[in-house]
Amino acid sequence: MHIPVPQILREITPDLVWHIPDPNGVFLTFDDGPTPAITEWILGQLAKYNAKATFFCIGKNAELYPELLDMIRAEGHAVGNHTHNHIKGWGRGAEEYMANITRADRILHTNLYRPPYGRFTPGQAVALSRAGYHIVLWNVLSRDYNTDIDGRTCFKNATNHIKAGSIVVFHDSVKTFKNMSYALPRTLDLIYERGLECKPIVL
Repeated sequence: MHIPVPQILREITPDLVWHIPDPNGVFLTFDDGPTPAITEWILGQLAKYNAKATFFCIGKNAELYPELLDMIRAEGHAVGNHTHNHIKGWGRGAEEYMANITRADRILHTNLYRPPYGRFTPGQAVALSRAGYHIVLWNVLSRDYNTDIDGRTCFKNATNHIKAGSIVVFHDSVKTFKNMSYALPRTLDLIYERGLECKPIVL
C-alpha cells in the first residue's frame, strides 16, 4: 500500500526520509526484531537474491538475541533503532523519549531511526536530529501486521507502488510471519524481474 505524504508534512519536516533517490535501488525494511526463527528465515530469503535490507531493531530484542543482531550485520544488512521497547512518541516528553532511544543505541550503534507506529512529535524530531539521527519513514507499507488481510493482499500492498527509491515496510515478528512469509519471496521476485536491486539504507 502506497502511503501518500501530505504536502504540509513535507514542508514542516523536510529532513525526514520518505524515499531515497536511487536509479535502481529498492529499500526493504523490517521492523520489531530481531526475533528467533523469523529473523533467520528473512535472512535466508534475502540471501537467495543477494538482497540487502535494513532492520529497525527493538533494543530489548537485540539485548536478548545479540547473536541475531551480529548475523544481520555479518550478512551485509543495515541496522536501525526502533526504540528500546517499541514506545509511541505521542504523549511523551522529548527527554523521556530520547532516553529510551539512547538505551537501545547502546547495543544497536546506528544513526538510523524509525519511530514505532510513525508517531512522534516535532520536539522529538528536533531532539533526534540534534543527536545525529536520520528519521527513516516509508512510502510503501505492506500492512503485514493486519490480521484482517491475507498474504496475497499483503503482497499487493507491498508491490503495487514499488519503484526505484521506494522504502518498503515489513515486520520481523511472529505476529506478521504468516502474511510476510507469503509476500516477501514474491516481492523479491518482482523487484528483480523489474531490474531493480535491494539495497541497505546508508545515510
